[in-house]
Amino acid sequence: MIPEGTMTPAGGLPGATLRRVVEHIDANCHRDPGLAELSALAHMSTFHFSRLFKRSTGLSPHRFVVDRRIDHAKAMLAVDGLSIAALSRAVGFRTPSHFATVFRRFAGMTPSAYRSAAHGTLLQTTEPPPAPGAAPGIPSDTGAEEGRRSA
Repeated sequence: MIPEGTMTPAGGLPGATLRRVVEHIDANCHRDPGLAELSALAHMSTFHFSRLFKRSTGLSPHRFVVDRRIDHAKAMLAVDGLSIAALSRAVGFRTPSHFATVFRRFAGMTPSAYRSAAHGTLLQTTEPPPAPGAAPGIPSDTGAEEGRRSA
């Protein structure tokens, strides 16, 4: 979300502080780091931290944390075989229903639908396996076979 090597806007958090906070959010998204924890990490009051964080990222600290948690959930849905309930706990949500509600609000679809779409996309990018008994690279539907069916 924060491109490497970009300058922070005037009046925002210093670059090193912003990186430290974002790394902390990513490392602790499983337990939903709070505003007090993040502002203490930046050695600022919660009000001052919130204002500078929003100026730097364009998002409030809470919205940024939720975005990161949903991003982690998307990555896990695409590759892991975890249940939705286990995954919701892994990214810091207390209940699967709250996770599904927030995920749908941010991603535009349910976690199950996202998993299906991600796996469908992954499967479509690979070449389908050859038909049984067919030589690799040669289509199994040949003209000779079609001639036999019509005769």
